[in-house]
Amino acid sequence: MTPIRVLVVDDSVVIRKLVSDLLSADPDIEVVGTAVNGRAALQKAATLKPDLITMDIEMPELDGIEAVRQLRASGSRIPVIMFSTLTERGATATLDALAAGASDYVPKPANVGSVGRSIEQVRESLIPRIKSLVPGSPSRLRPVGVTPVAKPQVVRRAAAPRPAGGCRLVAIGSSTGGPEALSKLLGQLPLLSVPVAVVQHMPPIFTLQFARRLDRLYGVEVSEATDGQVLRPGTVCIAPGDHHLEVRREAGQLVARLHQQPPENFCRPAVDVLFRSAATALGGSVLGVVLTGMGSDGCRGARDIVDRGGSLIVQDEASSVVWGMPGAVAGAGLAEEILPLGELATEIVRRVPQLASGGSPLGARL
Repeated sequence: MTPIRVLVVDDSVVIRKLVSDLLSADPDIEVVGTAVNGRAALQKAATLKPDLITMDIEMPELDGIEAVRQLRASGSRIPVIMFSTLTERGATATLDALAAGASDYVPKPANVGSVGRSIEQVRESLIPRIKSLVPGSPSRLRPVGVTPVAKPQVVRRAAAPRPAGGCRLVAIGSSTGGPEALSKLLGQLPLLSVPVAVVQHMPPIFTLQFARRLDRLYGVEVSEATDGQVLRPGTVCIAPGDHHLEVRREAGQLVARLHQQPPENFCRPAVDVLFRSAATALGGSVLGVVLTGMGSDGCRGARDIVDRGGSLIVQDEASSVVWGMPGAVAGAGLAEEILPLGELATEIVRRVPQLASGGSPLGARL
């Protein structure tokens, strides 16, 4: 098969060589060119027509964020993976790049004892993303535990009978492409009568900045979850990076609990952990939502929700950056609805009423 053609963009000659060498060592990838800044990247993208671009953020003449913005304004849909730093400033810049149209990001190694380990960290983070983002690429990632087929055989599950007490929690899982998908979804949702708990695969610092950004943008309270936090109707909590988020019933209230048990599906936080805990705490009174994402995290937890009588809806393939996570749930026959991103909010509202101006909210007491 034809290898994936990658353009590497970074103002550091050391980083350009490091990334080029590790990518070229993979038989499924070919580095077709390098660029020293965003302006040169735009020129080379037009002539080389790569399948994917890796892009540094801070560069002279034209930075990575503006380069992505101009690339998208030209109509280009080439996937772009940003290189970011694990700092507050780096997190903010990365979120700006994703909002401008970047597809995903890879954190630069920090506090690593050797060059060899740094290279390995970049390899482990970058190569799976490249192969997942380029359609038809060799060794395309498949959901773990789901039998691969030429075209995922999507089976819709019949709608479960609504629990007498109604839905008491919306639990959302997402990964690659998730920040922008979540931003669009929350922007379309009214104030709901139940809390919303989110697992987005992100490192520490990034989740805090992401929650703050969403809180500023929309008329709903969004926060990074804290241990023991009471989940109130009409609010959204996001699992902090490097911590699993569980929801539990304690003293008649729904409470967030954080821990650092081993990663699941190579992820911490993991969607499976959130979904499994929600099913245990609330039985059939859970609506699970799976958005765009690489891999299959959330599929096992989705089965827990279904087995307890809850419901699952997922984002469709056409509107997903990567149809790994939602595709795994759909392919396992666990989804009641498979919808474009733009229609998910309407379906959530259909199942979970808005917060009324009078009376006791549905999720106030359990």
